[in-house]
Amino acid sequence: MTIADTPSPPYYAVIFSSLRTDGDNGYGAMAERMLDLAAEQEGFLGAEGAREGLGITVSYWSSLEAIRKWKQNAEHLDAQRLGREHWYSAFKVRVARVERDYGI
Repeated sequence: MTIADTPSPPYYAVIFSSLRTDGDNGYGAMAERMLDLAAEQEGFLGAEGAREGLGITVSYWSSLEAIRKWKQNAEHLDAQRLGREHWYSAFKVRVARVERDYGI
């Protein structure tokens, strides 16, 4: 994964922080599928993630409406259910409007 190439602000970030349960139990394949599926959604701008104990995935979106549609995607709903039932001991989702970004 690389640093997402986002447009000039404003845009939105969905920050997903999680603690995993033991074992893969299909998690790796589903995580890869969700990233591929998200990339097909209108309004998706990119994603970044890291995991070492605490996992953090940040996806970037053009609008709140695009985020709402992604949250209601049928495959994504199934992954959310499996996450609650099998893959996460804890998680938190935060949605934020990006007002400024910079870097090299």
